[in-house]
Formats: sequence, C-alpha cells, structure tokens
Amino acid sequence: MQFLDEAKVFVRAGNGGNGCVSFRREKFIEFGGPNGGDGGKGGDVIVECVANLNTLLDFRYQQHFKAKKGGNGMGQNRTGAAGPTWCSKCRRERKFSTRTGRL
Repeated sequence: MQFLDEAKVFVRAGNGGNGCVSFRREKFIEFGGPNGGDGGKGGDVIVECVANLNTLLDFRYQQHFKAKKGGNGMGQNRTGAAGPTWCSKCRRERKFSTRTGRL
C-alpha cells in the first residue's frame, strides 16, 4: 500500500436554501399579508482529528467535497430544513490553510 503524506483537498460549505414568497389567503381575511418562510441553513464542514489514522489515502482519488444545500422555505412561515453536516477524518498534526493562506 502506498503511503500518502500530503494532499490538496477542496472543501466547500453548503449554500442556504431559497426563501419563499407567499401571501396568506383565507376566506374572510381581506388583507392576509405575507407568510413565506426563510430558506434553511447550508451544511457545515467539520474536520475531525483521529489518533490512529496514519495516511491520507482517502483523499487520493477524491479531492473535491461539498456539503449539501439547505432546504427551501415554504408557505405558512415554514423554514426550510438545514443541510446535513459533512465530516471528514484526518490524522493529527495536520496543517490546514485556505486559498489565501489564512485559516
């Protein structure tokens, strides 16, 4: 098995969901007003450090990862569902940086 000590990985958090434009409509209410819900929060990205992981071989064939987007808002002031969290494991003592070089 090949030992992989360095990997370039591209990770992106999920986008928030779209809000909903909706107006309240009931039989005897003349001016119902708006009742659209907000979009859900996009998924988070978490990197977990594990002591017994020795190699970065998991990142050899797949380098691009993206968390899921949040659910869309609905009528009756219902907020969209939050996107699921994307979690990755890596070994301890790893150095992470962004495209600009900052963390």
